[in-house]
Amino acid sequence: MSPSPSRFHHLIASLLLLVGICWLGTSLAAAPAVISSTTPMALAAQIDAHIDQTRFSAASWGIAVMSLDSGHMLYAYHADHLLQPASTAKLFTAALSLSTLGTDYRIPTRLLSRGRLRHGRLDGQLILYGMGDPTLGTAGNADWAERLAEQLAEHGVSSVRGDLIADDSYFTGPSFGSGWEAGDLQSWFAVPSSALSVQENVVDVTVTPGTAAGLPASLTLAPVDGIPSLLGQLTTTLPDAINDINLYRAPGTDKLYVFGSVPTGSTPQHFRVAMTDPALLAGHELRQALARHGIHISGQLQVLHWPQDDAGLLEHASTFGEVLSPPLLEILQRGLKRSQNLYLQNLLLNVGAREQARTAAPASGFVTTETYAIRALQPLLEQAGIPPSASMITEGTGLSRRDLVTPNALVRLLGYLAAQPYADQLRDALPIAGTDGTLINRMRQTAAAGNVHAKTGSMSSVHCLAGYVTSAAGERLAFAIMLNNYEPSSDAPSASGDLDTIAELLANYRGRE
Repeated sequence: MSPSPSRFHHLIASLLLLVGICWLGTSLAAAPAVISSTTPMALAAQIDAHIDQTRFSAASWGIAVMSLDSGHMLYAYHADHLLQPASTAKLFTAALSLSTLGTDYRIPTRLLSRGRLRHGRLDGQLILYGMGDPTLGTAGNADWAERLAEQLAEHGVSSVRGDLIADDSYFTGPSFGSGWEAGDLQSWFAVPSSALSVQENVVDVTVTPGTAAGLPASLTLAPVDGIPSLLGQLTTTLPDAINDINLYRAPGTDKLYVFGSVPTGSTPQHFRVAMTDPALLAGHELRQALARHGIHISGQLQVLHWPQDDAGLLEHASTFGEVLSPPLLEILQRGLKRSQNLYLQNLLLNVGAREQARTAAPASGFVTTETYAIRALQPLLEQAGIPPSASMITEGTGLSRRDLVTPNALVRLLGYLAAQPYADQLRDALPIAGTDGTLINRMRQTAAAGNVHAKTGSMSSVHCLAGYVTSAAGERLAFAIMLNNYEPSSDAPSASGDLDTIAELLANYRGRE
């Protein structure tokens, strides 16, 4: 009776491992080497042996590997099963924004007014109008407020008789993605997706112990206006006491509670939390910049958020200043390398806003900007050969556990992207193994280092890696490796290491069709 294919693969994998150990002459205690396979069957046996380990008995694996040279599938395991993609879902946003907006698109932020300018005085409200640039206040765009103030001064404006309105209603809908969990909204990775974003909508909180036990610890915020209300008390304790710092902000509120204790003499502790109102901070920064340029505003700073209506403000308004974001491809690179959720969600909403502007009002009633973008994704997926049942993306980042995709869908998307004019640029925008981004410390000193260009994806019990690798034989491969419902025990290898092992097997593969 002949062995089953699965048993045959396991037998080959065992023999290959034995040969490798003997050839290396290493002891059993040494770390096993990744052995090059020369046939698809041998590669499949290696991957099967890895994912069939007992510790994965309750987990869900899904893997697809496709040759970009031949278009054939090199390996598949549960490749048509829907799994949570985590941040590999950002690849869908990248594809949509590139196809809709283009690599060179720059997102504007504008100063508008309907007021009349007379002898240096602008009679009317001044509007800071955000359109979703996520880079305001970051490297290369840190002086955005100064540039707007300079442009207003160049128009001859020395005073504004009216209010300054920070308007972020360009995106219609909640400031968080569909399916984002309430418990995450305080965190730096789930900041509001505001059309007026500044300093990546993150506040740095620093806790410094007092000089003696019993004294309060000090708290500092950067930026100082990032959170309007800070409550609670931190006590300084004896040097050998535990560090017990707690931060809590209820979803939908602007009060951050900080409480607990910090030992005397301990180093300052740093935390990153989500801003409560980025548009308000943007308005403060602009008003300060205007004052530095000698422009006085007689009115108050107001903030306009969806669902407030700004149609009356914007009708017949003139532009008094404009700053532009970096090109879209650069925003993507920043977002993909670091897996920065704000950048990708704002890009998704930029697509949605464009679709919203050129689409007649739906008969079904109100539709969010995010929904317009997700609807625009469907034709692109059809073009890439991805059926609707294989991709259920609800937002732009992968932060939602409602997002479900198959490994085959990810690989087909990667194949589509590899055929576009910007393919090389996008490939370089992905994290590179052992080199940069979220892969900087992974797969070093292996055949995958500098070779694997891939998007990582991780959240509790979800671990994914999807991207490109060139095999040892020079074959270009697209792959998606998805591991759900798994957290390693303390004595097991890391889950990211388990994904990397498979990527390394692909990099070492010497077979070719």
